[in-house]
Amino acid sequence: MEPFTRFSGCAAPFTAPNVDTDVIMPKTFLKGIDRKGLDLGAFNLLRFADGQPNPDFILNRPGYTNASFLIVGPNFGCGSSREHAVWGLKQLGIRALIGSSFAGIFDDNCRNNGVLTIKLAPHVAEALADKVGEVYSNQLTIDLGAQTITHDASGAVIRFEIEATRKEALMSGLDPIGATLQCAEDIRVFEARHKLENPWFFAKA
Repeated sequence: MEPFTRFSGCAAPFTAPNVDTDVIMPKTFLKGIDRKGLDLGAFNLLRFADGQPNPDFILNRPGYTNASFLIVGPNFGCGSSREHAVWGLKQLGIRALIGSSFAGIFDDNCRNNGVLTIKLAPHVAEALADKVGEVYSNQLTIDLGAQTITHDASGAVIRFEIEATRKEALMSGLDPIGATLQCAEDIRVFEARHKLENPWFFAKA
């Protein structure tokens, strides 16, 4: 998993409430046996119309086609638990989502796949969405170590809170398996001691 420490990029406002995972990743793209091509699936029904890019969708507008951050509406990622939604966003180049609230399972999927979710008070998120709604004003810098979002055009700084364990995992580039393997030696010691203390459990019938 790619570490997230400090990252600058374009932010796109997409503030519709209750955007569910079927909008983020339509079910048509759940048929594959691997993760390839999910960038095409991300927001597919919004990004394309009759096979052509929809010019009205924010990520197709000039200045937003390479967005790294999305400012999203409340309850983003609700609906089914499909992890493909996060895989697609990540393949599309989205490194962080900024909003007032996220659906629980979707939020966990983001954490486990290296996509930073930042929760702000609703009025703060709305004000930031307004600022990045202008192309000349759409660049942000997110410093996870300092827990700040800087609006590059104005220099305004927004602080955010994040769980310590989530912050550490993102900055280290560790998914749950990687985090567990950091304790591999302790696990081996426990297994050996457990076997010695409970030989009956391992006895062959």
